[in-house]
Amino acid sequence: MRIDAHQHFWTYDPKVHSWISSSMKAIQKDFMPHDLASILKYNQIDGCVAVQAEQSEKETDFLLKCTEEHPFIKGVVGWLDLCSDDIETALGKYSKNPFLKGLRHIVQDEPDDYYMLRPDFRYGISKLDKYGLTYDILIYPRQLPAALELVKEFPKQRFIIDHMAKPKINGVVEKYWAHYMKELGKHKNVFCKVSGLVTETSWGEWRVRDFYPYLDVIFDSFGIDRIVFGSDWPVCLLSGKYHKVLSIVLKYVSRFSKEAQDKIVGLNAISFYNLTETP
Repeated sequence: MRIDAHQHFWTYDPKVHSWISSSMKAIQKDFMPHDLASILKYNQIDGCVAVQAEQSEKETDFLLKCTEEHPFIKGVVGWLDLCSDDIETALGKYSKNPFLKGLRHIVQDEPDDYYMLRPDFRYGISKLDKYGLTYDILIYPRQLPAALELVKEFPKQRFIIDHMAKPKINGVVEKYWAHYMKELGKHKNVFCKVSGLVTETSWGEWRVRDFYPYLDVIFDSFGIDRIVFGSDWPVCLLSGKYHKVLSIVLKYVSRFSKEAQDKIVGLNAISFYNLTETP
């Protein structure tokens, strides 16, 4: 089964989605599951993981509601306030829904590069494994040192790095980024999503081979068994159509065995997020 492990859905609201700037007019509108269904079918993708784009329990409720009406949504990465004194109550409530697979916080927008090492945040992280939940790490390269310290502290917690930690795709692989990805890859509880690539380029001005040096770092660091494909639809539309985004990964992994390809474009996501394999 082929899985796209990183999608978003929203009813566009300029106040709620303030991160969608004036330069992002292509996604300043609603994107709902029915908009995605035909795209996945056309590209022979059997299911997806819906990831939060707003930091509220309302967002988590919305995404979980979507799973009731659209069977191709196999799991949800939602948001709960990990810094709350009452986080266990919320975890106990939401973890009863089998479609909640993990949580995410938009750490990339936090002014403190070491936000993830706050005692209250770390306390929240410490409770996730108890409820069978994963954690998506959404950061910029400057926040990589904190991410490394976090995964070291919680070796039993399953983490996944969103968008390869957003390196700038400009033809120069930064040694700093490559070093930290290699260090993160040494920890077997950490996976990495090859997602969000096209938005780190000059939008619409990329070629598939532009991404290969960066993908080389990821595959060397994490290996075949801990790499997961995600399109980052609809954000990817800022810089490329869905099928072109998918083609980046498919072309790169075409040199690998069919077993390896199946892992990267499906089986690893099923394993990491504990998804049902029923199409």
